[in-house]
Amino acid sequence: MVEKEIDSEAENTQLLKDFKSNGCVAFNPLLSVQEVGALNVEIERFIRDIVPSMPTAQVYYEDKSDPSTLKQVQRMYEHDAYFEDLMLNGPVRCIAETVLQEDVVPVNMQFFNKAPNVGQATPAHQDGYYFHIDPCEAVTGWLALEDVDDENGCIHYVIGSHKAEALRPHGQTGVLGFSQGITDFGTVLDNANEVAFPGKAGTFLMHHARTIHRAGANRSTTRSRRALGFIYYAKSAKLDVTAKQAYQKSLDDRLKSQSKI
Repeated sequence: MVEKEIDSEAENTQLLKDFKSNGCVAFNPLLSVQEVGALNVEIERFIRDIVPSMPTAQVYYEDKSDPSTLKQVQRMYEHDAYFEDLMLNGPVRCIAETVLQEDVVPVNMQFFNKAPNVGQATPAHQDGYYFHIDPCEAVTGWLALEDVDDENGCIHYVIGSHKAEALRPHGQTGVLGFSQGITDFGTVLDNANEVAFPGKAGTFLMHHARTIHRAGANRSTTRSRRALGFIYYAKSAKLDVTAKQAYQKSLDDRLKSQSKI
């Protein structure tokens, strides 16, 4: 997998070629140490000042009684001007439009964390299963806010898995924030083509909605694994609003019944 920074038309051409071939691309890094530091300050402000007033269905904790176990925050850009600007006008949107080769629709910005000792593994899945769009043309970006490796749960991609037009079968996982996982994951091809993507803070990954991916649990006793996620749909993709709303209501009802939100 080629790792690169956006700098020229030639590099954008290579970026598109890599994305079409692999279903994912890596920038190592996209942001400098200073830029990541400034972003982390804004995230801490958001968690401190904005999260307490957000709808409970948009904020997930490993343990609701322990704020230090914050796991996931949804739709950040809808609640804060700084993150709205980052979502709408930042470099990630440019990358999304480059690899999808069309205008994009901003959909979600998410904060992810795997807290030490309690951060669960992310089951193998395809984001397109959650999206309910046709055609399934969308991307997810993932920005490391601190160093990430095998110990604290780096992402693994199954290279080339986006080329299969049909999504793999998914079923309930019981994992908060990733309720659906591939039920037949672990085939010979899955194992042969899976690649891990560790990196320093500022590393950025982007993958197609059909690309199979997963992440390990945080096995560190001292280090968290914080990241920022970005979801963009291709403008040509049409949302099945009824199916999406039904899925979200079912998920929210189940999480409430389990006292997870």
